[in-house]
Amino acid sequence: MFIDTHCHLTDGYCNGGDNSEIIKRAMDAGVETIICPTADPMDIPGALKLADTYDNIYCTIGIHPEYAPMDASQYLTDEVLQHPRVVGVGEIGLDYHQGAETRREQIQLFEQQLDIAKKHALPVAIHTRDAEEDTAAILTGDIKGVMHCFTSSWNLAKTMLDRGFFFSASGILTFKNAPELRETFEKIPIDRIIIETDAPYCAPVPYRGKVCEPAMVIETAKMLATIKNLPLCELEHILMENVQRLYPKIKL
Repeated sequence: MFIDTHCHLTDGYCNGGDNSEIIKRAMDAGVETIICPTADPMDIPGALKLADTYDNIYCTIGIHPEYAPMDASQYLTDEVLQHPRVVGVGEIGLDYHQGAETRREQIQLFEQQLDIAKKHALPVAIHTRDAEEDTAAILTGDIKGVMHCFTSSWNLAKTMLDRGFFFSASGILTFKNAPELRETFEKIPIDRIIIETDAPYCAPVPYRGKVCEPAMVIETAKMLATIKNLPLCELEHILMENVQRLYPKIKL
């Protein structure tokens, strides 16, 4: 069994639609568990509904930095985060790719959500883009989680490894123009790696240019198996164990 640890089933092509065929294709491909994160706070009810509807779907609840300034407490309530199928807080973090004009507001939103995650003893799924220095400065102390869709430097990876974080490989790992990323994942210990699609984005080779679906996470697994020189079946079991250590509320 493979697990897509980050798939936006409430976003884009799925928004307001019927997810049953997408989920069926995932199951047929051997992707039997899916974690649906939120980015837009308006997606939270939809993510919870999916988790209530399908027994193989869990979710993480968070607000992406693009929505700063924002008061997260009105959305990340005790009732939501105590839901039995909410396994973490995410995706949250920092994104300066379009500029750092909202840097202060992003940091405030990020730190607020980290405090909420600590209160509920939940791991976090971190988005960081062009914001390595601030991300590393903020993610200290007893917070644990995963660097989602990790494409940052080995320097950041090493720092976050030392702090107990996991790293999630997406379809970007398969791209021809990503040799440095493959080198980084070669260095990251296998017991700290999970995989994701970040669907509907980042479709892996050979599906580049198409809308990404959770079934496609198998291609990322194949690339990771090659990088780590492991049989795919052995990698499958390692990844399952890693997900359960990262997200203890998941029952596989």
